[in-house]
Amino acid sequence: MVVPEEVLISKIFHFRGHNVMLDEDLADLYEVETKQLKRQVRRNIDRFPDDFMFELTQEEFENLRSQIGTSRWGGVRYVPMAFTEQGVAMLSSVLNSARAIKVNIQIIRLFTRMRAMLLNYKDLFLKLEQLERKVSAHDEDIQLIFTYLKKLLPTPEQVDRRRVGFRRPNEDQ
Repeated sequence: MVVPEEVLISKIFHFRGHNVMLDEDLADLYEVETKQLKRQVRRNIDRFPDDFMFELTQEEFENLRSQIGTSRWGGVRYVPMAFTEQGVAMLSSVLNSARAIKVNIQIIRLFTRMRAMLLNYKDLFLKLEQLERKVSAHDEDIQLIFTYLKKLLPTPEQVDRRRVGFRRPNEDQ
């Protein structure tokens, strides 16, 4: 294992419905400069369609920066590139270092395991969703029951009224 799995997981973000890794993080993992990675991607841009790689919008970038803070003196000047699982796989054909290939294999295996876990728990999520719908319907029924129970409780006038019927001489009124 070249990179600990926890490190890889911490570098996966969710943008536009995709799990992605940012150019800066990938360059760090591959032990190359970010500008070198970007240069190689731009030289081979035909290999990176929109579902493989996209640049974050300024708004997405600001939101990301507010979550993780600025990393270096002066911060990042350009919006980062985000690579999907397929984009990360394509990077191995663009970057030919041995480390890049080993790290790519780790990342692809991690993405595959994440997808498998989501599929395994899909049934569980569906059952939880059904249970939630049932419980929310029961809330209204329970409120109705409490309303009827409150109507059955005696009012203050009913509690204080005098008993009717035969009383023994020593019995309170």
